[in-house]
Amino acid sequence: MQHLLTLIRYRDLLWLWAAREVQVRYKQSLLGIAWAILQPLALTVIFTLVFSQLVRIDTQGVPYPIFAYAALVPWTFFATSLSFGTTSLITNMNLVTKIYFPREVLPLASIGAALVDFLAASVVFVGMLAVFNVWPDLHVLWIIPLLVIQLVLTMGVTLLGSAAIVFFRDMRFVVPLITQVWMYATPVIYPIELVPEHLRSYYFLNPMAGIIDGYRRALLMGQAPQLEALLCSVIISCVLLILGYAFFKRVEPVFADVI
Repeated sequence: MQHLLTLIRYRDLLWLWAAREVQVRYKQSLLGIAWAILQPLALTVIFTLVFSQLVRIDTQGVPYPIFAYAALVPWTFFATSLSFGTTSLITNMNLVTKIYFPREVLPLASIGAALVDFLAASVVFVGMLAVFNVWPDLHVLWIIPLLVIQLVLTMGVTLLGSAAIVFFRDMRFVVPLITQVWMYATPVIYPIELVPEHLRSYYFLNPMAGIIDGYRRALLMGQAPQLEALLCSVIISCVLLILGYAFFKRVEPVFADVI
């Protein structure tokens, strides 16, 4: 509790650093924050060509471009948070070794910057819904708890990874690999129905599976998320946040010495 109170006192620093992350990321970039939109959009075009033309996947009547984009936007938010958040301590080692502040500000600020990208890419999704004449109903309100659950999971994994990478620098190469494999173990490019029913209880041990499937159901199918899968995501996400934050604060005192 003391750690959380300290973090709250430094909330202004957290907001300022998150804003700085956004500015630095796109500084001197020709397209600026448009890159946040181009990444999921480019993958959507590629996946549409492959999985709606060459290898046809049944999307239950949902046009494949919005089927893929609805999952790629939250997945890109998760992957970007891990990419920048896990390396945030060693990237800013000069601050870690010289100035006191709650070190979790750095990875959490990276998540905040990725959230800005998520919101920017979501605006394009609204335009895509208009183009394909697909309009969500009241089930769209499920995206609020889904985003909260995803934030909990993202913070847990990022805090754990950012602390571990201080001691094991090879994690810089492991994290992108894990993220790529994790995406294919999540229903981003395919529907959950392709997973054999007898394996789904194990499949949903991947917390992102229930979250991504929930987004798609709420936004495109006019359905509530599968509650069993969502409950599994909630439990695992909360456990990972507790473990990740506890581990981070436990090893925080030696960050400056190790870095």
